Amino acid sequence: MAQSSIEWTEMTWNPTTGCNKISAGCKYCYAEVMTRRLEAMGIEKYKDGFQLRTHEDALLTPYGWKSPKIVFVNSMSDLFHKDVPLEFIKKVFETMNNCPQHTFQVLTKRSDILLEYHKEFNWTHNIWMGVSVEDARVKHRIDDLRKTNARVKFLSCEPLIGPLPKMNLKKIDWVIVGGESGRTPRPMEADWVLDIQDQCAKAKTAFFFKQWGGTNKKKAGRVLNGKTYDQMPPVEHAEAMTF
Repeated sequence: MAQSSIEWTEMTWNPTTGCNKISAGCKYCYAEVMTRRLEAMGIEKYKDGFQLRTHEDALLTPYGWKSPKIVFVNSMSDLFHKDVPLEFIKKVFETMNNCPQHTFQVLTKRSDILLEYHKEFNWTHNIWMGVSVEDARVKHRIDDLRKTNARVKFLSCEPLIGPLPKMNLKKIDWVIVGGESGRTPRPMEADWVLDIQDQCAKAKTAFFFKQWGGTNKKKAGRVLNGKTYDQMPPVEHAEAMTF
């Protein structure tokens, strides 16, 4: 568990760590860079570097949070990686099911595995399911997500490295857009962002503009059309379960 500087969440929870690159959005993976840093610091959880690992002890962590949280699940991995056993994913879902006071945001690039497994899980109100869509080559992930039983569905168009015209936003509740940051970020065109914003407005889908990115993302900021866009689906805070 860690407090997060990511604008659309409050904290991160990593029951799995490690991953591998599968599409263009992965090229400058921040999780890989951060993992190498944590490994060099001698952090036990990251002693195997960016190799995929599951962490049974982490499954208990959300039970200890005293107040409702908005939680990004697996910021350092992908829950639907092919090497994460289905039984472990079920355990992660059980934890989320048992903590209805928290909102869990799960994000994957492996929409095919998500679609294959989705009927195995209990999609309680507090589990938001998203897919990364960095350019038009991976728009099929949206269709896979739409077919799942997740109650809240969202897209993370970050890093946005190409236009995404004519997306089908039916049953999509939320779209996050952000430019790439780092030492050699790929550029994001303003027209791409404005087009997505327009698509969201027409579909009545919540629109969140995270950042312009670039080599100095703080200086570039996150103002679009003279304002910030922080729309999100409504968060439902249920009572904590007792055991």
